[in-house]
Amino acid sequence: MTVYEQASELSDVGAGIVVPPNMVRPLRRVGLAERLPDFAVRLEAAWEFRRWQDGRVLFVQPMGEECERLYGGHCYVAHRADLRAMFRQALPDQALRLDERCVGVNQVEDEVELLFVNRSGKQTRVMADVVIGADGIHSTIRGAVIAPAEPRFSGLCAFRCLVPADNAPEMALRPVHTLWIGPGRHFVHYPIRGGRLVNVVAIAPAGDWRTESWTAEGQISDMTREFEGWNERVHELITSATDSKRWALFDRAPLDRWTQGRIGLLGDAAHSMLPFFAQGAAQATEDALALAWCLQSADKGSVESALQRYEEIRRPRANHVLMMSRGREVRNHLPDGPEQQQRDTELATGDPLGQNAWLYGRDWESELLERS
Repeated sequence: MTVYEQASELSDVGAGIVVPPNMVRPLRRVGLAERLPDFAVRLEAAWEFRRWQDGRVLFVQPMGEECERLYGGHCYVAHRADLRAMFRQALPDQALRLDERCVGVNQVEDEVELLFVNRSGKQTRVMADVVIGADGIHSTIRGAVIAPAEPRFSGLCAFRCLVPADNAPEMALRPVHTLWIGPGRHFVHYPIRGGRLVNVVAIAPAGDWRTESWTAEGQISDMTREFEGWNERVHELITSATDSKRWALFDRAPLDRWTQGRIGLLGDAAHSMLPFFAQGAAQATEDALALAWCLQSADKGSVESALQRYEEIRRPRANHVLMMSRGREVRNHLPDGPEQQQRDTELATGDPLGQNAWLYGRDWESELLERS
């Protein structure tokens, strides 16, 4: 196996990421979950919903041991770069090729031909028995599987900030995934990197903003204006930040197929989704578990059927999560009024941990073993 990565170096790009129970269990199966406490924060509570104006707690879901009991794994939050470093350490040095951007893919009889180009313009041709495109929402590999289609713009953008714990208000340091909800917007924060940083994500109308890049600079002043009138603790956290990234939020319609011959798709290349269920990385991890199971017993002549089986296992569930993520912002962003009041009442009497059993609790590992 060889991983081709277009970045020339693995830099500290990105911010916070949720590692939910349905991601922890596959990591445990491959011996990586025990590394999470070294850099991630285990949540004591998640989905702490607060009202935008006065900070009143609408609902809080305890996690901790109850989460482990129900779903066989805790829920963590981490810096994306730390999670990637964990995966990188598990990969043999010779298996990773940096500065290799895929610009072409073509199936040739019982192999796949790939064309890569590096930053200096040097081209490399590679022949492979099987190719898995895990190259994101703007995947090149996807074009060899299904007809091209433009991603869908959500009308929203995300501001992201990393605030040093020493500068952050006390409430933001708790091991809690907090979600402030209000008209047209929501605001998320939780600690990462062992509590040394606070990750802030602010979702707001995008206006004319269409830049989709983790490195695009945002303005703290713009974020402050977007959340004008919100509780002072929100503004205290915003003003604790020294800089911000900003990007427009896109997703894609569910794909009708993920595989074509010896080519398959994984992660955002297969199911680009909005971040409102915090499931992008978890679904990609589930993909990887199912893909490995399907390929491990396949010889060269049965690769195509193995990929088809992978798609049959994973595509319905991932597409369902994609569609559930799309539209979550409608409920979070209700204007004050009867619908908002009904939502808040439902939150006060709800049980997200139980309601999310379909998401967190499906035991893919056991199901795959039963199929073997």
